[in-house]
Amino acid sequence: MKSMKYIALAAASVGLAFAASAAGGAEHPHPPEEGWVFEGAMGEFDEASLQRGYQVYREVCASCHSMKLISYRNLSEPGGPFYSADYPANENPLVKAFAAEAEVFKGYDDFGDPVYGPATAADKFPSPFANDAAARIANGGALPPDLSVITKARHGGASYIYSLLSGYPDWEEVDLDGNIKFPREGAHGSDHGDGHGDEDASHGGDHHDVEGLLAQPIGQYYNPYFPGDTTPQWDGDPRHIPAGGFLAMAPPLADGQVTYMDGTEATVEQMSSDVAQFLAWAGEPKQEIRKSTGLKTIIFLTVFAILLWLSYHQIWEKVEH
Repeated sequence: MKSMKYIALAAASVGLAFAASAAGGAEHPHPPEEGWVFEGAMGEFDEASLQRGYQVYREVCASCHSMKLISYRNLSEPGGPFYSADYPANENPLVKAFAAEAEVFKGYDDFGDPVYGPATAADKFPSPFANDAAARIANGGALPPDLSVITKARHGGASYIYSLLSGYPDWEEVDLDGNIKFPREGAHGSDHGDGHGDEDASHGGDHHDVEGLLAQPIGQYYNPYFPGDTTPQWDGDPRHIPAGGFLAMAPPLADGQVTYMDGTEATVEQMSSDVAQFLAWAGEPKQEIRKSTGLKTIIFLTVFAILLWLSYHQIWEKVEH
């Protein structure tokens, strides 16, 4: 009987795997075309990109997402976006200015009422909502995740963040009912390069160039890189179910949405790359120090091993074994 139960469980597992495969899953996240400079044993963060990424977080992401594990002084510590050898971490004037723009809880007054005041470099990043309940109320029931270690908590890390933010479809046509039109591969109506698609498909007439329609649930947005199952909302060929799923976050970025302090053009791809790199740094602020220490340790151990081997032969060379 036990063997039959195991066989049944195995069959069920295989069935679930096939079902997940049929549902399409999510597309594999990918890095920007130039890759990530911080990857590898010798990789280091791009300071300019980290600074731009913090600006994107502060001006866009911070309105919904917290970073409870990060303090302002982390920004000016060695390896941080605004590190300067001229100032201690708590005294960096630029970071102090960033902190002073935020209001944080300071304690209670003599009457037991909460007191708020400008943050200092020693304070942690403030949360946009008082608690999870308030966050859900403001976001239609969805709870925006804390971004402190989001690149460690999601498969694909920084590449997932980059792909998700830059992966909201901008080529599809959405009809009045919120259905996304997926053109057939090679169809005349799917020509996105010059914008001259099939006239009928562009105006909701004959959908002979449309693979199928994907209905977006109210308050949800389709993204091919977000894990999910689009099967219930898909009315096209069941063999070509769109990869990805629906999430409550509307496309948060638009070209020119942020004016970078260094003058870099703020395209969606650029902002996605910068904030993804900033979040990768936030997930491991000491990464560069760890790599540097690890490299020195490997060199020391290598030299020590060579000296130990030479010493062994020198001492026991004339001793019979």
